[in-house]
Formats: sequence, structure tokens, C-alpha cells
Amino acid sequence: MALILDVARFKYPPHWVPLPLLWEAMNTTDDATGLLRGFMLISRHTAAPSLLYTVSCRDESWKSMAKYCMEDVPDLLKDESVDNVPALLSRLVKSLPANAGNLIKWVIEVRRQEEGGSGLSKEEEERLILKEMILQQVRDTELFRLVRELQFTKQPCCSCSYSSDDDSFTWIAASVCCQGAALLTGNLSSKDGFCCRETCFKCVQVDGDGPKTVVTGTAVSGVNEQSVDMLLPISTLETSVCNSNSSNEVVKYPSRTDILTVLLLALHPSTWVGIKDERLKAEFQSLISTDILHDDLKREILHLRRQLHYVRSCKEEEYGDPVPQSH
Repeated sequence: MALILDVARFKYPPHWVPLPLLWEAMNTTDDATGLLRGFMLISRHTAAPSLLYTVSCRDESWKSMAKYCMEDVPDLLKDESVDNVPALLSRLVKSLPANAGNLIKWVIEVRRQEEGGSGLSKEEEERLILKEMILQQVRDTELFRLVRELQFTKQPCCSCSYSSDDDSFTWIAASVCCQGAALLTGNLSSKDGFCCRETCFKCVQVDGDGPKTVVTGTAVSGVNEQSVDMLLPISTLETSVCNSNSSNEVVKYPSRTDILTVLLLALHPSTWVGIKDERLKAEFQSLISTDILHDDLKREILHLRRQLHYVRSCKEEEYGDPVPQSH
């Protein structure tokens, strides 16, 4: 028997029917479409399509980034005077729209403080470990190293504090705190009505895996306040590229350099066919090839590539899926 839950419940209350009869009812032609009726099997994903990065179209900045990806980048690649990868990357970075960082965001988990207690659940710990692994995989790519060196060339060597990648973390934490509070109170549209009173870092000890970082914050809206925890992936990084002999390491969170690296990886491979110098084209394509990525990072990049395709399709008012799910 099968339980039928019709959407027109006022006319067709829930009822049980024999399975063969249900099959016969579906195996008929719909007069409106001329097609056979059928059924869909719906199940929950065993894993999120993306753990660390996602495309955000919450403001109008996506339009300028769509133009950059579709029009500006191909035009930049036509310049025959560019004959090496650093010069090409420099040209691409300098031409980025001012709000480029708004398109690809890194995902932060938010929970109520009273729900989190003083530690992490097993599921939270597993997700955080996987996010940290993906973040480290981004930073292990040669493309990240080149982009990071390019970022540092903008600063005097004596001030290599990686500050260009901090993205004003205090501001990010406050913004996420307000968005999280709005979401947890059931009204995401009210996030602008929240003011973040304070944020602070704390370490949560995880058995067998050392400390994990949690940012706590309190968002206030009128007389109401919501305390939230933000679970953040972390990764170790050399203190300075200007002093490669230094063994000191600092903990860093997803940064502008990470986001830019991921954006370049996520652009469709056909983006780069316009590079005139064949040697340079081959060298650059080897840097952005998904074939050299670990499986976890590859899934992130292919998911972003699908999202970017839909952004492009929205601009062109066309729809389709550029990357087969089996990839």
C-alpha cells in the first residue's frame, strides 16, 4: 500500500491505495503535455554541495562581477604584451571590480551559545576538520602561492604582516554575528536592525585534535539580544614570504587571497582560451586545472563553477547546467 498525500487536501484527504493501482494511475498520458505521468525519488544529500565557499548574489555587486568574468577577462587576455603568469595575474587582479569580494563568500556556521555549550558536537567537529582540510588544500596550490606573492608586492617588505588578507576580521565577525542573530530569530530580512555589541575569540578543546577556534558575539536589536557562536576553519601559514627562512607560523582564516584563488579556479576552463601566447596558455591552464586538486577541493570548485554559470545565465537570461553532476 502507498499513502497518498494530495496537495488539494480539502478535496482529497490522505488515503491508502494498493501499489499496483498507483502504478497504473501514473502510467497514463497527461493531456496537457502529451507526456506520460511518473514519479520522483527525493532524498537528502549525504553531504553539503559546498562546505567552505559559496556564490552570494545578495546585492547588486554580482552584476559587475558577471561582467568582469564574461567581458573584461576575455578582453584582458587579448593583450599580447603579457608573456608570463605573474604579469597575467597582476593584470587580472588590478582589473577586479572594487566589490569583487562580495561574490564568493566563505561559509561560517552559526549557533546559539546556549545550544553550543562549552564544546563541539561530533558533527560540528567533523565539518570543521573537513573545512580546515579544504582551506589548507587551497593554500597548498601553486596558484595560491603566486596570488599571495602578488598581494605582498603591494606592501613594503618590513610590514609583511599579511594584513592585506585580514579583511577586517572584526568587521566580518560583527556582520556575521548580526546575520546569524537575525537568522536564528527567524527573520533574516531584519539583520540590518541588529547591532553587534561585542565579539571575542575563544578556543574549544577537541579530544585528539587540539583546540578549535570559536568567535562569540552578542547582537542587540532594541531590547532583545542574541548571543551566538561562529565556528571557523583555521589554517597555519608562514608569517612572511619576505623571510622564507622563518619557522614562525600564525593561524589564518579564509582571506582575500583564498577567495581570489578559488575564483580563478572556478572560472570555466574556456575562459582562458583567449590567451595569445601558447606557452603562457599551457602554463596557466596547468595552474587552474581541477585535475591536480584533491577530491574535496575539486567538489568545492565544481560547485562554485555551476553557481557562476547560473549567475552568467541570469545576466544572459539563459539557463542550463554547465557541469554534469557526475563530474
